[in-house]
Amino acid sequence: MDMHTVVVGTSGVTAEDVVAVARRRARVELSGEALDALAAAREVVDALAAKPEPVYGVSTGFGALATRHIGQDLRARLQRNIVRSHAAGMGPSVETEVVRALMFLRLKTLASGRTGVRPEVARAMAGLLNAGITPVVHEFGSLGCSGDLAPLSHCALALMGEGDAEGPDGTVRPVAELLAEHGIEPVRLREKEGLALLNGTDGMLGMLVLAIADLGRLYTSADITAALTLEALLGTDRVLAPELHAIRPHPGQGASAANMLRVLAGSELTGHFQQEEAPRVQDAYSVRCAPQVAGAGRDTLAYASVVAGRELASAVDNPVVLPDGRVESNGNFHGAPVGYVLDFLAIAAADLGSIAERRTDRLLDRNRSHGLPAFLAEDPGVDSGLMIAQYTQAALVSEMKRLAVPASVDSIPSSAMQEDHVSMGWSAARKLRTAVDNLTRIVAVELYAATRAIELRHGLTPAPASRAVIAALRAAGVQGPGPDRFLAPDLAAADAFVREGALVAAVEPVTGPLA
Repeated sequence: MDMHTVVVGTSGVTAEDVVAVARRRARVELSGEALDALAAAREVVDALAAKPEPVYGVSTGFGALATRHIGQDLRARLQRNIVRSHAAGMGPSVETEVVRALMFLRLKTLASGRTGVRPEVARAMAGLLNAGITPVVHEFGSLGCSGDLAPLSHCALALMGEGDAEGPDGTVRPVAELLAEHGIEPVRLREKEGLALLNGTDGMLGMLVLAIADLGRLYTSADITAALTLEALLGTDRVLAPELHAIRPHPGQGASAANMLRVLAGSELTGHFQQEEAPRVQDAYSVRCAPQVAGAGRDTLAYASVVAGRELASAVDNPVVLPDGRVESNGNFHGAPVGYVLDFLAIAAADLGSIAERRTDRLLDRNRSHGLPAFLAEDPGVDSGLMIAQYTQAALVSEMKRLAVPASVDSIPSSAMQEDHVSMGWSAARKLRTAVDNLTRIVAVELYAATRAIELRHGLTPAPASRAVIAALRAAGVQGPGPDRFLAPDLAAADAFVREGALVAAVEPVTGPLA
């Protein structure tokens, strides 16, 4: 457990803060500035609540029911009711890290002083995070506008002491029991507070931030496996020369080419393509164009990071308390900016998986592998080698292509046509999480095949970085060439090797830090 403390102020949080709280369970504290801003905004809401004129979210119904004025005697019930009625999710529970990210990001918006909730509401949410209490949030229920309503409602329900949650030991129990054990008083919601807890893009944004962190590691990993495959195929590293990429100055392309070149430094395997009976003039596209494809994905990732950064600095609620004291309705809860980049990343990830699979297939085909045994088998015909590992990889690629179909173009009207255009950003985020998992497995299969192929190139010394990868992979329990064996455990260990960052960690002591 990470005992680092993240302080939440009025100006937003960083992506690193989100990852620390979501994955490493860093503690959360509200700054004095945030507590002052919360109190000041609450004074504005209390003053409006005392007036006879209706104010949306304070003294009216919600959505298509906003035309009804709600008297003071029913307002506490109104806020409880919106949480209970909107906590309507269905399907499997989403991952703990996603719920923690969602709660932390909602706390970030509360701390901005733009929502009008009392300081004690924000303190209670920080208390849940610090206690390791994670509300049960379901897969289905968000249209991504007015934010992630159902997921956020399940979290707000937990603040009220209702529903179920996962305790710090991972056991799901009634929230009331968990709050009592940790000395957290259930929140009795007042004007606007129920609405303020529900009305944001926090779920889709949390998943975007986590995906960006994972994809950053995967793009570096894919550069490494592409270099290993180039080496195993006796390809040329001359196409990676900086001057070639300088004349098409996409930053991601240059970074990927530089990564590959550093991995291949000192190899005796590269550059043999003109020494065969039928010399190759050029390597195949899946090898030669690896920096162009991975680089385009890197640039997509950079744009997604810009969008995430803007959202992390935002206060998303409706209505909002402005610095001059006005309370205004708005449409900032619409998830389009986040939904678009979630879909864009799924497209880029699918293409990275596709080119990695093509390289793997080339390694296994003796007609295109330049002297390697069929399927990298010890005794082809008796042994099948990695034949079906490529099938598994191909199945994952095919699934990634389906996951690349955009969710954000599929608006569906809701709330009696009041909310007649929605972002589907939550759905885009959910499928991207699956795509990132699949991409990790695809890269792991290429790693498994490329390292075996390098070891089968007898008499030639691989690059120092390649030797470091092979040694670390074998130490992690992934076996090298030999007769057929039960393959699934090897593939699972290779997956863990990539997923946990061990591939990058094995290379960088040799190459220095990679992009």
